[in-house]
Amino acid sequence: MLLYRSAAWFAKGLREYTKSGYESASKDFVPDDLEVQVPGRAFMVTGGNSGIGKATAMEIAKRGGTVHLVCRDPSRAEGARAEIIEKSGNQNIFLHIVDLSVPKSIWKFVENFKQEHTLNVLINNAGCMVNKRELTEDGLEKNFATNTLGMYILTTALIPVLEKEHDPRVITVSSGGMLVQKLNTDDLQSERTAFDGTMVYAQNKRQQVVLTERWARAHPAIHFSCMHPGWVDTPGVRLSMPGFHARMGARLRSEAQGADTVLWLALAPAATAQPSGCFFQDRKPAPTHLPLARTSSSPAEEEKLVEILEELARRFK
Repeated sequence: MLLYRSAAWFAKGLREYTKSGYESASKDFVPDDLEVQVPGRAFMVTGGNSGIGKATAMEIAKRGGTVHLVCRDPSRAEGARAEIIEKSGNQNIFLHIVDLSVPKSIWKFVENFKQEHTLNVLINNAGCMVNKRELTEDGLEKNFATNTLGMYILTTALIPVLEKEHDPRVITVSSGGMLVQKLNTDDLQSERTAFDGTMVYAQNKRQQVVLTERWARAHPAIHFSCMHPGWVDTPGVRLSMPGFHARMGARLRSEAQGADTVLWLALAPAATAQPSGCFFQDRKPAPTHLPLARTSSSPAEEEKLVEILEELARRFK
């Protein structure tokens, strides 16, 4: 079944996830959707120092938004902040150094943040793909700690902050790679099978989609969405998937093309006309399962995921 899913996904990707796929889809975009100015609105972008996150932060800054960059590496983050200020002319760019694989650092960050700032839009962009099993200082598998648990803690901790503001939104940068994975709550730490970083990442991205759907039902005042940016030429792809990057070459999307739907979901009034909880690709809701792929999960499986995350979040608070 995994072989079928992977083949079907790759064929779909060649049609839709490449630069040419974006160019084809963009013919249906409404040009005025992103002709907006957002002074007075505050946006948090995790992983905002490079790739899609930086491209997103730059465009928000150019439209007058207050931007909070949440990054792990101080030197790279300072450089990104300076570049965004210089190119946008916007001084309201704040930098927060947080390791999203360390739960305690996230809890501490949110506690301090909510004392000093407001927030309208959270963009969960940060992610990692470690190709050898690596544990954090808390003994957590690093991909899961960053992509799922860290994202879960940051989002749940900021929900009360978001609910106080007008038109609150949460956008999570997932991946079409999740289409090859069925939710698996029996091995969240990747301890029981041979470690494959690409498949672990895809499983994390499936978990993000499930969490987005559940949050949308639980918190109707906030518009939740997740999205696939396509196959994008970013530093992360070059580092974590060098073979794929080399094979795809010029067919990969630019960072600006990868960021387009993130920006649309974060900025466009038209985005909130779509139901909360959807998975988007090129500004349109997209299916979360491939035909005949048997990747649907039961409510009990999804509840188990949340229970495990809640327990871990409490343990490392």
